[in-house]
Amino acid sequence: MRYFDYETVAREAKIPPEKMKRLVQLIREEFPKDPLMRELHILRACMAIRDGHITVEDALMPEPNHDDAAETK
Repeated sequence: MRYFDYETVAREAKIPPEKMKRLVQLIREEFPKDPLMRELHILRACMAIRDGHITVEDALMPEPNHDDAAETK
């Protein structure tokens, strides 16, 4: 079952297929048991790329680990 048509937005954003696979994998790791949230975050990332708010490379960067930041203080 598909909740959102993120593929169309990815094409509009001109995200290369290999980078799209990596983006989907990253978000799948973040939301392994919640397909609705996973697709929503994929859609939002694609929209942000399409609209020029972030680059594909920005979206593929891992999230900073907030625990690591707390340990350095």
